[in-house]
Amino acid sequence: MTLAGFCRNCLSKWYVAEAGSLGEEVSMEAARERVYGMPYDTWKEQYQTEATPEKLAAFEASRATSS
Repeated sequence: MTLAGFCRNCLSKWYVAEAGSLGEEVSMEAARERVYGMPYDTWKEQYQTEATPEKLAAFEASRATSS
């Protein structure tokens, strides 16, 4: 997330919004599945871990510079 400046959930929200602006209806779950490559709950079970203090510091630093 800190490499790109946004997270996959943000990308999913943008995907839903852009689809809507094009007259297409896409659910948040469908967008997340597209972005994550699998159902979101499955991805969380397999890959999501607690953020380390280093990752949290990098995230906070990236937020401070992107404002």
